[in-house]
Amino acid sequence: MRKISVKKELKIHSEFLNRDVIYDVILPPDYIIQASLSSLLLMNDGQDLSALNMEQVIQNLYQNSEIEPFVLVAIHTNENRIREYGTAGMADYKNRGDLADNYNSFIIKEFLPYIRSKYAVSLDKADNFFCGFSLGGLSAMDIVWNNPDKFSKAGVFSGSFWWRKKAYEEGYNDDSDRIMHNIVKNGTYHRGQKFWFECGTNDEKDDRNNNGIIDSIEDTLDLITELENHGYKKAVDIVYYEVKDGEHNQKTWSEAMPVFLKWLVGK
Repeated sequence: MRKISVKKELKIHSEFLNRDVIYDVILPPDYIIQASLSSLLLMNDGQDLSALNMEQVIQNLYQNSEIEPFVLVAIHTNENRIREYGTAGMADYKNRGDLADNYNSFIIKEFLPYIRSKYAVSLDKADNFFCGFSLGGLSAMDIVWNNPDKFSKAGVFSGSFWWRKKAYEEGYNDDSDRIMHNIVKNGTYHRGQKFWFECGTNDEKDDRNNNGIIDSIEDTLDLITELENHGYKKAVDIVYYEVKDGEHNQKTWSEAMPVFLKWLVGK
């Protein structure tokens, strides 16, 4: 059986983050001898690779000939996660995400060129993707949206699209205070970009406007509406995958992962 190759706890120093960044790599079977360059998927919260059962998930997909070859690079975070993940240039009302701009610069100016120099991956934006979970999903969405010349697809699992300028008790308003929604609203259509969103019906219990829809799902659906307003189309450019009884954890995200990967690099 053709097997994937896994390289764990590799390291790169980042000037933008002022720290060493650890990452893991999963290479496709026959990586050494394949003639063409592989697609590249970057993943936030790479320290959760084992909890996500990624090796087995990916191995099974290759074994069943369901996906094309791709290189997964899983970027570990550290105690600064709440500062480095977020929306570049716009921290939330508690100043969380104040280093998101640095993280964006690390990805674009340091990490992506480094990975491209080390591995046989495509330089074409059509073959470069980014995914993440919860706050890491918000980060992945923000980076893909702001760098359409580098990435074509974003995968967001239970994205933290509640990210907001104001606290609820400070006069919060859905239309004006959700940061990622405003970034998209004030942006423009990027030809070739596509988005995949997952939410679980048990992601959380919060329902700030008491309309019977949990905030995680409502925030995601509202972001999809903003994308549609720019001309992105459901089923063509946007996929929304809702997991019945799905929770805000690696177990649910792992179970949804094959659906995402078949959408991303399926045969």
